[in-house]
Amino acid sequence: MSLVVVTSNRFVDHLNPPGHPERPERAEVMQVVTSRWQESGGAVLDPRAATDEDLARVHTPDHIAAITGSRGRASKIDEDTFTSPESDEVARLAAGAVLTAIDAVLGPFPGTAKAVPYDPGAVPYDRALVMVRPPGHHAEADKAMGFCLYNNIAVGAAYARSRGSARVAVVDYDVHHGNGTQQIFYADPSVLFVSSHQFPFYPGTGAATEVGSGAGAGLTLNVPLSIGARDAEVERLYSTVVIPKVRDFKPDLLLISAGFDAHKEDPLGQLRMTTAGFSRLTKMLVDLADEVCDGKVVLVTEGGYDTAALAECLQAVIDVCR
Repeated sequence: MSLVVVTSNRFVDHLNPPGHPERPERAEVMQVVTSRWQESGGAVLDPRAATDEDLARVHTPDHIAAITGSRGRASKIDEDTFTSPESDEVARLAAGAVLTAIDAVLGPFPGTAKAVPYDPGAVPYDRALVMVRPPGHHAEADKAMGFCLYNNIAVGAAYARSRGSARVAVVDYDVHHGNGTQQIFYADPSVLFVSSHQFPFYPGTGAATEVGSGAGAGLTLNVPLSIGARDAEVERLYSTVVIPKVRDFKPDLLLISAGFDAHKEDPLGQLRMTTAGFSRLTKMLVDLADEVCDGKVVLVTEGGYDTAALAECLQAVIDVCR
C-alpha cells in the first residue's frame, strides 16, 4: 500500500475574522505535518483548482456565482461563515485537492491519454490524505454555511461517479453532522452517506430517522452520539453499525470526512475521543477499504480546532495509512 498527501501552502490565505476558530493556524499545522512526511520520503501533490464544471456537479449555478462574486473582497455569509479576498480561489483549491487525490488513487481515465498530476510511470497510490481548509461538509447545494464554502468531499464523490465509479461511500466522523453532504446525496442510490456526530448539536440535522429518500432510501445512515461519548462507544458503533453498512454497499471507492473536532481537547465539541481513538477508528475504515474496494480510500480534512490535537491526529492518520 502507498499513501500520497495532497495539500498546498495556499490554504493559509483564506481569512476569517479575529477569534474565529477556523483560522489560518490550522493550515500552518497541516504544512508542518506535510513537511515531516516529505522529509521521511513521502509523496506530496499540489492540488488543481476545481472548475465551474466540477463544482456544478453538486452546487447550483447561483451558489457558485455567489462565492465567485466575493473575489477581491471580504464578505459575511452568516454568523459563522465568511469570505476574504482570496477565499474563492482557496476554496476551489480545497475542492480540487479532492479531485487530485481521486485521480491519484484511481489512475488515468481508461482508454484516454488524460494526464493525472503524478508520474504515470509510478506505482499508483492506494490511499490519499487531503489536508485543506476551508472545510466543506456543511455546504449544501445552494448554500454556504458552518465555515464551509464548497462541499469538498461531495464534489469529489460526484467526480468519482463521473469517472465511472458505480458506488461511492462517504463516511463522516467529524463532531458535527455533515448536513451538506447528506442533502446533496439524499436521494442518490449511487452514494452511501454515513455520519457519526454529537447530537443534538449544530447544525440540528442528523437524527437516526434521516435515512434517505426515493431511490436513495436506506442509503443515509446517521449515528448520533451523546455528549461525553468516548472512544470505546464510537468504536463499538462503527464495528456493529457502520462497518456492516459500508460492507453491504460494496463501494468502488471510500471517502472519509476526517474531522477531528470530536477530540476531547477540541473547543467546539463535547465528545471525548482521543488521538489513539482516532487512530483506531481510521484503521478500521482503511482495513474496510482494503476488504471492499481494493484499498482505494481518500481522507479529507473537515473540522479540528485545537491545533495540537489536530497535529497529533493528522500524524496518526499518516501512520495508519503509510
